[in-house]
Amino acid sequence: MKKILLIAFLTLTSMSIQAQEELTWHTDMSKATDISIKENKPMFLFFTGSDWCGWCIRLQKEVFKTPEFIKWAKDNVVLVELDFPRKNEQTDAVKMQNAQLQQQLQVRGYPTVWFVSAAKTAEAKVNLTALGSTGYVAGGPKVWIDGANQIIQKK
Repeated sequence: MKKILLIAFLTLTSMSIQAQEELTWHTDMSKATDISIKENKPMFLFFTGSDWCGWCIRLQKEVFKTPEFIKWAKDNVVLVELDFPRKNEQTDAVKMQNAQLQQQLQVRGYPTVWFVSAAKTAEAKVNLTALGSTGYVAGGPKVWIDGANQIIQKK
């Protein structure tokens, strides 16, 4: 019985690790914007306190690390993590970028997910259009993804 449980645990753990590795979370808005425009997908801006925010950690565990979300994200959005850690170090450029976006989108709490579409102007500037936002939603990946789909349909 112990062997069966151990094998099941190892299998699930390796599947979880494999699933996590499949998603690319960008931290550079410039790079993410270029990809968003090229692939014609909205950006998924995840404002988080990765090393201290309990609801952020719960949202990742219950939704973002599930196979349903991983498939949905690959098909529908460009993922951007805008982290506000207390312990983990960040470059000054990342801190400034994240703070500017937090202020621009008036993020007041964590977790907050903003969906935005990007477009380049004739002057080669980038305009971001806010489509809508959400946060932690109880009910698992299906409920969360259904809400996200309603927001990104505005694109």
